[in-house]
Amino acid sequence: MNDTGNKNRAVESESGPFHLSQLRGAQSIVFTKAPYLLSAASVAGSKEAQGPLGKCFDLTNEDDLFGAETWEEAESNMQKEACVLALGKSHVDPKSVRYLFGGDLLRQGIATSMGVEDLQIPIFGLYGACSTSGEALALAAMSVAAGYGDYMLAVTSSHFGSAEKEFRFPLGYANQRPLSAHWTVTASGAFLVGSHLNKIHSDNQHQRKSQFRHIRITGVTIGKIVDFGLKDSQNMGACMAPAAADVIYNHLNDFGTTPDDYDKIITGDLGYVGQAILIDLLKRKGIDISKVHMDCGIEMFDKENQDTHSGGSGCGCSATVLTSYVFKQLKKKAWKKILFIPTGALMSPISFNQGKSVPGIAHLVVIESV
Repeated sequence: MNDTGNKNRAVESESGPFHLSQLRGAQSIVFTKAPYLLSAASVAGSKEAQGPLGKCFDLTNEDDLFGAETWEEAESNMQKEACVLALGKSHVDPKSVRYLFGGDLLRQGIATSMGVEDLQIPIFGLYGACSTSGEALALAAMSVAAGYGDYMLAVTSSHFGSAEKEFRFPLGYANQRPLSAHWTVTASGAFLVGSHLNKIHSDNQHQRKSQFRHIRITGVTIGKIVDFGLKDSQNMGACMAPAAADVIYNHLNDFGTTPDDYDKIITGDLGYVGQAILIDLLKRKGIDISKVHMDCGIEMFDKENQDTHSGGSGCGCSATVLTSYVFKQLKKKAWKKILFIPTGALMSPISFNQGKSVPGIAHLVVIESV
């Protein structure tokens, strides 16, 4: 017993204190060596290009098929383009990337598996519904901070054509959409996370430099599944808001901070309905985020002119708003410290048809301009 205990303590003394010192509260991590967001890229569809953020995206296409024959293949093409663009901005070869963390909304994550196949990067396939960008970023940052590699790539996507067909109704059905419904965003966002800003490698042709020279991921709070028993797939904002409220509340407790410590608290795709519920749930706990809250689903479209009801949704929604508009604000130091909280509704066609409720999930990433 004593020998085993001593052996365990020895292992902990070699590797544990560094890791244990980063744990904060019940479900958070503070990185002692905060990873850098070296570059990011966004690819978006035609409706997104016509919205308020249209000029912020790296690449848009008038044809939402992106040269493909199916919506699913189009989404794969978007993911590949986003990854290639993100790597190209930092002149990093795919072979230098240790791991890729990626996911989408489709069954078995086929948009990701088909999209990144040619890059030949070791991959972790993820599913967190529309929270996948936060999940991927958190895991990439944790892996870099733990020393598992100098470069990690995070990517996610969604497509109106493929997601609507799988989770709601085929486009040809032309069903009526209630005002609480979201519009699935056709877009993909990719992020290159690295260990050192000043670790600029030289090769024969390029110096690998950071696109965002002072943006770091300084901490994460991993969310729990929260289920309020709601079953309406046309009101996902209401399904996801409790999970967002839970992870924000626990983050503030774990870090000992208040909403005033952040320039923006940015949720993924709660939309107008979910935003109101989130603010109300937190006010009941004595927390008011109304002055600093922003939702990517609300920012993506012009509600009045584009007829998108409650706002945008999908994995690509939060990812591309972050890679385009939000990073620009951090780069010019208009914002110095934000919370990025993509939100997801954990449903499937099977669970919906079986009458099950729609649980929510949200992951929180602390991003700072230093």
